[in-house]
Amino acid sequence: MTRYFHSVKLDSEKCKGCTNCIKQCPVEAIRVYQGRARIIEERCIDCGECIRVCPNHAKVAVTDTLAKLSEYKYTIALPAPSLFGQFREEDDLDNILDAFLSAGFDDVFEVALAAEVVGHMVHEYLNTKEYKRPLISSACPAAMRLMQIKFPDLLEQATPIMSPMEVAARLAKENAVKKTGLPYEDIGAFFISPCPAKMTEVKQPMNVKASSVDGVIGVSYIYKDIVKHLSKNQKSRAKRASLRATGEGMAWGYVTGESRGVRSEATLSVGGIHDVTSALEAVERGELNDIDFIELQACKGGCVGGPLNIQNFLVGRVVLKRLVQKYRTKTAHYQKEDMTHFSDNGRFGATEPLLPRPVMVLDDDVTKALVKMERLDAITKELPGMDCGACGSPSCRALAEDIIRGQAFDTDCIVKLRERVKTLAGEILDLAQKLPPAMSGNKDKPLRDEDHITKA
Repeated sequence: MTRYFHSVKLDSEKCKGCTNCIKQCPVEAIRVYQGRARIIEERCIDCGECIRVCPNHAKVAVTDTLAKLSEYKYTIALPAPSLFGQFREEDDLDNILDAFLSAGFDDVFEVALAAEVVGHMVHEYLNTKEYKRPLISSACPAAMRLMQIKFPDLLEQATPIMSPMEVAARLAKENAVKKTGLPYEDIGAFFISPCPAKMTEVKQPMNVKASSVDGVIGVSYIYKDIVKHLSKNQKSRAKRASLRATGEGMAWGYVTGESRGVRSEATLSVGGIHDVTSALEAVERGELNDIDFIELQACKGGCVGGPLNIQNFLVGRVVLKRLVQKYRTKTAHYQKEDMTHFSDNGRFGATEPLLPRPVMVLDDDVTKALVKMERLDAITKELPGMDCGACGSPSCRALAEDIIRGQAFDTDCIVKLRERVKTLAGEILDLAQKLPPAMSGNKDKPLRDEDHITKA
């Protein structure tokens, strides 16, 4: 099995063996064995749902730190659109951008600006290309990895366009090369991320051969630095950065923003990984063929609900929507001719096909695999079907898979264990009531045939 990079890790010392994570994982990638959770790496999509629901903070996201900036001669911060919703008291976004410069970056480029480019490209694709309806957004890496694992047949319907993060990195670096004269490789682009899935996307790209993003820094890690410098900048009123994105691009930070950005009449917006799963199941059944475009966001509420954000997603959405309204009429940085150029030259189109990720190979031998599949179905039918999670597996079907793989026993099921104990107790009681003939005290009882001794 191919080993994948994962940005979601388990801190086993903090894990208490509760079953919150196994019940909420959308791809059944977690088991609890011997009082500790274990992440099945080939199944994990790094959506961060386990980080969100773990009461013991035993799931953590691995991202980069500001120390990595020292590896490059010129560094650029790429703040996600949802970041602006984390500052309730700040309406002047120039101050937030300037705080990144004070925190150690040489430049800043809003991913919201790149989102406007991607939105235009998707709009053009919907109007000029033949495609199987509905076209599915490829902007959320967790949703794409979910499709790779559970809905591989739908991958052909994903938009063949780079994510706004990737487009932002390439545009920012090209501008920096012109501005500084430095070689491309000396310029580092760092995405300021609301979720761990973006770290995974950079380390292990899906629709590009190699990412142009050089590092991913979680919002929760850099937030205090931004707030500190934001306060200092407000006092000095020193401004060195200027917002280029409009409200249209910033709206990508919450659910419905992307759909509005592609400007199509028949769209569907879905937020939350479990609702995303339901929507993809509907697509698979052919129930959404009258929809042109589906926006999928793994986090509830969209990127404002990312597990690495600071604000509650409801608060973040309110703040961000207010900013979207404020900057909606702002003059676009990229004019119509720029957008036409981006669409026509294909420079931001996907360079690699989205491929499925096989996660349940029962056996390399097809014949043996079919036999195991039959046994899997039989074991599943014998289990109670309660999906309680007490066994350490998220469902009875998952427990059956673990049994087939030799990683669990049927008695791990508390119902089956109770039945076995009850049977054993009955057998022990029955044996306890049977005394040897020498102890029975019944002198009139005849000897059994096998008890007769035949003399020679």
